[in-house]
Amino acid sequence: MLRFVLITFALVGFMTKADNKNFTSESQLVNRYANEIADFWQQGYFSHFSGVNDVRINYATFINIDKTVPAKCLIISSGRSESYLKYKELSYDLYNHGYSVFLIDHRGQGLSQRLLTDSHKGYVEDFQHYVDDLATFIENTVTPHCQGNKPYILAHSMGGAIAARYMQDFPDKIKAAVLSSPMLGFNSGNVPEVIAKSVLTISAQLNQWFDDHPWYFLGHKGFTQHTFSENKLMHSSVRYQLFTQLYQSTPEIQLGGVSVQWLTTSQLALEKIFNNIDKVKTPTLVLQAGQDQIIKNQAQDDFCQQLHKLQPQSCPHGKPIIVANAYHELFFESDTFREQALQTAIQWFEQH
Repeated sequence: MLRFVLITFALVGFMTKADNKNFTSESQLVNRYANEIADFWQQGYFSHFSGVNDVRINYATFINIDKTVPAKCLIISSGRSESYLKYKELSYDLYNHGYSVFLIDHRGQGLSQRLLTDSHKGYVEDFQHYVDDLATFIENTVTPHCQGNKPYILAHSMGGAIAARYMQDFPDKIKAAVLSSPMLGFNSGNVPEVIAKSVLTISAQLNQWFDDHPWYFLGHKGFTQHTFSENKLMHSSVRYQLFTQLYQSTPEIQLGGVSVQWLTTSQLALEKIFNNIDKVKTPTLVLQAGQDQIIKNQAQDDFCQQLHKLQPQSCPHGKPIIVANAYHELFFESDTFREQALQTAIQWFEQH
């Protein structure tokens, strides 16, 4: 009890020290990361729960105890290969905009339990396990702090697909959602989609016939890091430097490429999203990175067009909100792109 009181008093202090009208800028980041953000992070609550098949799922919470406003709970569903440790700056900024922040490391990545002996191999037995883990997290960890209010969800990339599937299974649990660069279709580059799917099907069959262990998909391998000039995730050199330093200093969160099984079950999940799009009742906004080279932007366009016809409160004008010229990682981008994405997300939440 004493620990909780000390934590709550400490977190209140951040509301007075930080400018809650602005977001952290690149020029502030290094100093703030070592001071205010580091202090803020130490006040979080870090724990784990048992997900599907008793897999350990790690999470972090930052409870905003400002009693002058109604509770605003915000769940962050991160992308593939990410850990909540990557989201310190974003959590700090969102907290200082009045939100209690809840972060989950999806199974098989981050600090959560790995599912294979090769801990670098991106794997999940069934994509639905991600969804069921998220449901457990929301029901048991998030909801008790929300004072009867429904939480919001901010979901990135793979986390966007997980959130979409969750909202189909639980259409009345989330107040409003923002999907940032959501993984709604795979970018196969210059390879036609029909050929890419055929290669996946053949790879899965061969893996099943000849090996009891999941294979990496063609061209994928263990954890590697690219130089800033090679990266296609963000334009911000300072945020990329912090990102690479985190993964170098914390090897337990490193993750490599995807397995054939991960790609197979993920593809089935994306088909389920589109086949059951009428079940997404939550007001949903899609943020699209204009120069995204990681996922397929056309799939986001199709999603918004179809969803808006069924649920006019979602995807205004039937389109994603495009952050022109931005790369995939909108919340780790250069200030101009990041601020546009964050302001749009917060405005959407405040409208609901």
